[in-house]
Amino acid sequence: MNNIQIDVRTQYIEDQSRPDKDYYVFAYTITILNKGDQPVKLLNRHWVITDSNQKIQEVRGEGVVGEQPYLKPGEQFGYTSGSVLETSVGTMRGSYEMRAEDGSLFDAPIDEFVLSTPRVLH
Repeated sequence: MNNIQIDVRTQYIEDQSRPDKDYYVFAYTITILNKGDQPVKLLNRHWVITDSNQKIQEVRGEGVVGEQPYLKPGEQFGYTSGSVLETSVGTMRGSYEMRAEDGSLFDAPIDEFVLSTPRVLH
């Protein structure tokens, strides 16, 4: 059984953003935990990034942050990356293509999460 848990934390990067130019920078920290019974290797990533204007960016690539982590059962791997939106709110979702030690390929889904600037109270 391929049981991969993916947790996400997001952060708005105010000092790199330029709201007056529709340029909003977000960081996201991903933790991947192998809860399965065999080692797995992360091969590729696929992201669908949607801003509040419904502009969609699709990103595909090898590994994450230049690595293709190998996770034994119970091991985890974490990394931080970023995304730029033209709006102050958006979403990301996607998947990691993984290969189990037995050679089988599977996708580990990444549930949709929100990228948002902090709410300002007046």
